[in-house]
Amino acid sequence: QLQLVESGGGSVQPGGSLRLSCAASKDTVDRFAVAWFRQAPGKEREGVSCNSASGDVTMYGDPVKGRFTISRDVAKNTVYLQMNMLKLDDAGVYVCAAAGPTTVRDMCSLRYNAMNEWGAGTQVTVSS
Repeated sequence: QLQLVESGGGSVQPGGSLRLSCAASKDTVDRFAVAWFRQAPGKEREGVSCNSASGDVTMYGDPVKGRFTISRDVAKNTVYLQMNMLKLDDAGVYVCAAAGPTTVRDMCSLRYNAMNEWGAGTQVTVSS
């Protein structure tokens, strides 16, 4: 079982940046594909980005392409989401999730039902 704890959320103005962290414990993150999801009040949960167990494959949801970057530090057992040029629509609770352990090291998914481990989430507020 992988335990995930998110941090790094906060309040920023439009155009600002935040870096979210997803720290893993009880297993090593390189055995899992990891993804970030977000949900805002009144909106459906949305896949933001994913990173394969190998770290070599990434995917991004259309609304965040070119602005967000997912990465992982295996030594720190942590996955990051760098969010730049934040918009009002980026606000919400960001949740880290993982699928695995897996031997398919170059696959990742933005489908929430592909995940079997979830963090509690961190709030991102974007307001002027």
